[in-house]
Amino acid sequence: MLPIITFIGWHNSGKTTLVTKVVAHLKERGYRVAVIKSTKETGIAFDAPGTDTARHRQAGADMVLLVAPDQMTMVTGKTDESLVDLAQRFCSDVDLVIGEGFKRAAGVPKIEVRREGDQPLLREQVEGVIAMATDLVVPDVPGCVRFQLDQGLEIADFIEKYFRLAANVTERFSDE
Repeated sequence: MLPIITFIGWHNSGKTTLVTKVVAHLKERGYRVAVIKSTKETGIAFDAPGTDTARHRQAGADMVLLVAPDQMTMVTGKTDESLVDLAQRFCSDVDLVIGEGFKRAAGVPKIEVRREGDQPLLREQVEGVIAMATDLVVPDVPGCVRFQLDQGLEIADFIEKYFRLAANVTERFSDE
């Protein structure tokens, strides 16, 4: 099964900034990483300078897929496919798929990114939140690991251990 994790959070919570840091750290270790970004916005220019998709590519993502209400940037129109289906269909040649958004993705572990304290905790509204990245004081929950927003390296370590990725890369390099 293809390892998939998604970063969830309210608008402007810092998801893209954190994901790009995590991707860069994982790429430094030799992993092939795809990013699938979900958005509610329409008319987005894919990969234009300064956009989230461009930032993901600059971080080294091997594939970036944008899913918006009016398009899916891979030569097709809008899709209602789940994060898991998209990852399996378009990202089968990577070691890890990182989603950005997809808070309702069933069966996918999630990292909640939180910058503002005035919105409700998403981990109380969706299933599968295994970690939280925030500089705010929030109650600890058993089974939910806490990180600071600037701990991209530690989150990359966590993801690597969570999915036991090192074994997959070792296998790939021994087959090449």
